[in-house]
Amino acid sequence: MKKLLLGVAFAALMSSSAFAAKIGVSMALFDDNFLTVLRNGMIEQAKGMDGVELQVEDAQNDVAKQLDQIKNFAASGVDAIIVNPVDTSATQAMSDAAAAAKIPLVYVNREPVNVDTLPENQAFVASNEADSGTLETKEVCRLFKEAGKTEANVYVIMGELSNQAAVQRTKDIDDVIATPECSFIKIIDKQTSNWKREEAQNLMTNWLSTGKPFDGVIANNDESAIGAIQAMKAANIDMKSVVVGGVDATQDALVAMQAGDLDVTVFQDAAGQGAGALDAALKLAKGEKVEHKVYIPFQLVRPAISYTSLKTNCGRGPERRTRAAPPSLSA
Repeated sequence: MKKLLLGVAFAALMSSSAFAAKIGVSMALFDDNFLTVLRNGMIEQAKGMDGVELQVEDAQNDVAKQLDQIKNFAASGVDAIIVNPVDTSATQAMSDAAAAAKIPLVYVNREPVNVDTLPENQAFVASNEADSGTLETKEVCRLFKEAGKTEANVYVIMGELSNQAAVQRTKDIDDVIATPECSFIKIIDKQTSNWKREEAQNLMTNWLSTGKPFDGVIANNDESAIGAIQAMKAANIDMKSVVVGGVDATQDALVAMQAGDLDVTVFQDAAGQGAGALDAALKLAKGEKVEHKVYIPFQLVRPAISYTSLKTNCGRGPERRTRAAPPSLSA
């Protein structure tokens, strides 16, 4: 029986003194499981704080709409802005708009293209994507070796190609496979599902129709991994014969893992990122210094011992595996 290795949700430490503030939040998309947890992490954090008001808006995956939201927040006189960018290559204009209004801005989860040139009162809170696909692919490699594979063919499902996380996670996969330890893995094809379960299911169905033999699927996120699993199960593929990996450790992913369908995921603390972004925004609004990059660690997840442990942990963040604490938000 395999052992559960999960990460604990990072609880951002807020200042004990009351601070009234209105924070504008622009989310790339409301209709996304992971981003919903992130958004709720901010909302729950704010509920426990006197005088903190969040105005949360849905950009509906529209870059122009998101920029308008940021400009409107600035015009309304919010104390700080939090942005989960639709397109990480289009963030310079957002930074410029906030800077012109002299309002602090915090990017969350998706790394802005201008992350290395952010103004003093702007920051980025997320997890280091160089770790996500690396942890995932190394574990997939280990599982193939454990199964006695000397050659393994895999499909790679990418996220939105305009998103830095998708680009980095795919690079992580390529980098791990390029190492001597995992060079026996060959990528048959790689295509995008735009992070979506339904698109991944259709993509996997098309791949299955080619009849090419394969040993696994490495997906940029759990929703895509689950979509691929659904297609394979519909085709009556024995899930014990393939290795499937994802990233995020969403509740649906943990249930799929307990069912024996998903073999590996990587815990990305969505609620912790949301709370950390709010913490950084409030500190910047008070004129305090914040590191430009605040990373909340990814952690490897393997199949659980029982559904009970999964159910207990899904609502509050998984159990901790020993590792260093996240960095302080203060400079």
